Amino acid sequence: MFLSDTHTHLYIPEMREQIGELMHRAQSNRVQKLYLPNIDSESVKDVFSLTELYPTQCFPMMGLHPCSVKENFLEELNFIQQYIDHKNIVGIGEIGMDLYWDKTFIEEQKLAFRTQIQWAKDRKMPIVIHCREAFDEIYEILKEVNDDLLRGIFHCFSGSEEQANKIIDLGFYLGIGGVLTYKNSGLAEAIKNIDLKYIVLETDSPYLSPVPHRGKPNESSYLMHIAERLSEVKNCSLVEVANITSENAVKIFGV
Repeated sequence: MFLSDTHTHLYIPEMREQIGELMHRAQSNRVQKLYLPNIDSESVKDVFSLTELYPTQCFPMMGLHPCSVKENFLEELNFIQQYIDHKNIVGIGEIGMDLYWDKTFIEEQKLAFRTQIQWAKDRKMPIVIHCREAFDEIYEILKEVNDDLLRGIFHCFSGSEEQANKIIDLGFYLGIGGVLTYKNSGLAEAIKNIDLKYIVLETDSPYLSPVPHRGKPNESSYLMHIAERLSEVKNCSLVEVANITSENAVKIFGV
């Protein structure tokens, strides 16, 4: 049995000094594969540095996070694009829209999202979507560009069962993380009837730590807590959760 963390930022500078310990703890807790979404131009080197250190465990993505979409977003996109065809990446992410902090660049976020979706389609790669306070906006874009090439993960899903089914109908998987362990999140109820074949596990470390580590920096080893909670919600074994969600990760990313 092993687990796959489909969304972790263990490469960030704040975790650099601990990376050996973090990776050891991940392995000790059966987390064998870590998929690394990029943030912006400043994080590109860190993503590839970690994947070079752990080439059989860490797999890089490239993308521009919506919170990094500012006045210079076209420069950022141009910088990131050059790495897509010159590095061995497994997906385009994380991309999407975030209207929680700031709505100043909503049109720029939409354009950046569409541009990166096309990058993925051109290369037959999956996308990893960041969505915060922007479900309707993202869903409208996905419906508009939907075709056989559109696929990927709706990262950090925390919506309703109705929204989950809408996403699945478009060919996407649900990324389930630490929010599942939060008592009043409502996520357990939302995904109770969703088949495991549409779910992948993630930590989003160092953010959104699961119970019992809530409020502390997250790490990939904590994926076990999320898997255990999902097995309770789905009334199945931990082995079944691990096997199916890890198989889903391979289907999405190819590794």
